[in-house]
Amino acid sequence: MSNVFPSISHLVFYVWLRNAVSYRRYILPTFLASIGEPLLYLVAIGIGLGSYMGLVNGIPYLHFIAPGLVVSAVMFSTVFECTYSSMVRMTIEKVYNSQLVTPVSIEEIVTGEILWGMTRGMMSGIIMLVVLLIFGIGLGVSSLLYPLLWLAVGFLFASLSMLMTSFAKNFDFFTYYFQLFISPMFFFSGIFFPLDHFPESVQLIAQFLPLTHAVTISRMLVEGRLNMSLVMHFFILLIPAILLFMFALHRMKKRIIK
Repeated sequence: MSNVFPSISHLVFYVWLRNAVSYRRYILPTFLASIGEPLLYLVAIGIGLGSYMGLVNGIPYLHFIAPGLVVSAVMFSTVFECTYSSMVRMTIEKVYNSQLVTPVSIEEIVTGEILWGMTRGMMSGIIMLVVLLIFGIGLGVSSLLYPLLWLAVGFLFASLSMLMTSFAKNFDFFTYYFQLFISPMFFFSGIFFPLDHFPESVQLIAQFLPLTHAVTISRMLVEGRLNMSLVMHFFILLIPAILLFMFALHRMKKRIIK
């Protein structure tokens, strides 16, 4: 993997641009999908269940779950893009094969895919912020740091998802990824209930889940709590993201050249 980075150049942008141009055909349905699920959770759980919950950590339940739903929307968009969509481009549409006859390298193809996954995550994050404003959830000056969080979350989950795609023999493989990792993490990362309400064993496991730290950062940004722990949580996201990125490049190269 030591020779990976010299193989990455500005040509990554053209891989990203190809996906962006192709995506224009699906803007409306993907927009509705991106806004539909967060709205469902905010209305059904935040307002519906929240009417019975009262205050959680001193704030309305709707305001408690909203920051976590922002980063979970980024995660889900990124994961879907770098699993199912990337698999379609690789195995059905044969886009990767077409790109390899150009000066674009395998590393640039995979990096472009990851950047596009991050972009899709950013789009979902922006949509979620608009939804929060519609629901009257105030956002302070610290929320201007949200794009940095979306980039970190997108980079980590795009790299992880491309790594999973490198092992996938068919689309059914992703069911295990979602059911055994993504979905449980969604429910045990502190989005819907404070982690200190869980048994200590669950709290310990939650600290090893990247979404837990992303939710913590998101909540700190909404509440305006800026301190050194924010930097620590960012590092917890970025360090494994870099390692996963390098491993994903290595594994995808082995898969494509076989």
